[in-house]
Amino acid sequence: MSSMVSTPDDELTRLREERLASLQKQVENQAHEQLQAEEQAHSEALQKEQLSEAMKIVLTPEARERLARLELSRPELAHEVRQQLSELSASDRIETPVSDQSLKNILASLDSKRRDSTIRRI
Repeated sequence: MSSMVSTPDDELTRLREERLASLQKQVENQAHEQLQAEEQAHSEALQKEQLSEAMKIVLTPEARERLARLELSRPELAHEVRQQLSELSASDRIETPVSDQSLKNILASLDSKRRDSTIRRI
């Protein structure tokens, strides 16, 4: 008799080991993806905190309130404005603290750029 002949028990054991290895690999991949997601979330939270701290220096209290209200309705725009104000302040290209009226002017100019499109009937 040849030793190459596998018994059903040997094949079942081999299949179980393959399945176990596959499951372990899957769990490792999920753990790695979760770790990356947590690191990204932490990084984003840290960046948001840094922007908030910068806004305490760059904006007057009234302007910060306006930006907070804007974030409720248009969070992407508020985030973009915060980043731009932070960059401008860091490079000394804007006078700080930015007043509420100055912030209104900045927001109006951004909004007018967005709404310059017209619809013409043909």
